[in-house]
Amino acid sequence: MKHFFHLFLDKFRSNPPAVVAVIKLNGVIAANGRMGQTINLESYEKLIDTAFSMSGLKAVAISVNSPGGSPVQSGLILNRIRSLADKKDIPVLAFAEDVAASGGYMLAIAGDEIFAHEASIIGSIGVIYAGFGYTEAMKKLGVERRLHTAGESKSMLDPFSAEKSEDIERLKELQTEIHDYFKFVVKDRRGKRLNGTQTKLFSGDVWVGKEAKKVGLIDGIGDLKSTLKERFGENVRIRDLSQKKPRLSSLLGILKSTDASADAPIVKGWADELLNTIETRAFWSRWGL
Repeated sequence: MKHFFHLFLDKFRSNPPAVVAVIKLNGVIAANGRMGQTINLESYEKLIDTAFSMSGLKAVAISVNSPGGSPVQSGLILNRIRSLADKKDIPVLAFAEDVAASGGYMLAIAGDEIFAHEASIIGSIGVIYAGFGYTEAMKKLGVERRLHTAGESKSMLDPFSAEKSEDIERLKELQTEIHDYFKFVVKDRRGKRLNGTQTKLFSGDVWVGKEAKKVGLIDGIGDLKSTLKERFGENVRIRDLSQKKPRLSSLLGILKSTDASADAPIVKGWADELLNTIETRAFWSRWGL
C-alpha cells in the first residue's frame, strides 16, 4: 500500500494536473459601478493579473455574460488580457453564456478561441446611442429652459432642447469612428475565420450558437467545464477567480450622512438604485433577458 502511494505521488509530481484560471465577466460594461454589477478595468485588473500569475497555469478561460456597454472599458480589458497572454505565452479560451453582444463580444474576442451555448446570443458589432427628448413635456409643465454655453457644440444633444440636424450629423461621425475601431479589432482578432460579408457581420445584427459559428464569430459549441476537461483532461484544476459580491450598502446605494436623523441621503440612495436598476434592465432586455 505504501509502495503504491509513492508510485502515485511520483506520477503526480512528474505529470501534475493542468491548471486553468477562470475569469468571469458578468454584467454591463461601464466605467463605474453606477449600474450595479459592472465590468471595467479598474475592478478586474488585479484579478486578471492574478489569473496569469498562477503556478502550473496551462490556460486562462474567460466566461462572458454581458449585453455590452462602454467600448473604452471593453477595449482596455481586451488589451490587458491579450498583453499578458502574449507576454507569458498562455492560451486564452473564451466562453459566451447567455449573451456576448456589442462590448460583450469585444471581451470574448480576447480569447484565442471562442465557445458558446447553442442558445447564446453573439455579435451586435455596432454602436448605439439612446436618449429622451423632454421638450413637449416642458411645454405642458410650463417650464422654461435656460441654457448658456461657451462653445457652440457644448450643448450637443441636450435632452431639454429640440434636436439639431448638425448635432445628429456630428453624433453619426462619432459613432462611425467608434464602429470603425470595433470592426478593426474584430477583424484583427478573428482574421480569416470570419465567414460572411462585412456588411452583414458589422451591421449590428446578432446570431445564435451554431449560426454564430457558421459566420466565424465563434469557434465551437460547448460549455466551460466540459470543454476544459476535454482539452486538458478529467483532472484539470479549474480555478474560479470570481469577483467579490458588493456589500448590501453598496447594492442599496445608501449614502452615509453626518446627520444620522437625515432621511435625504437614504431617499437619494434608493432613488439612485432604482434608476440604476432600470438602466441595467434596459441593457439586458434588448436580448430578452
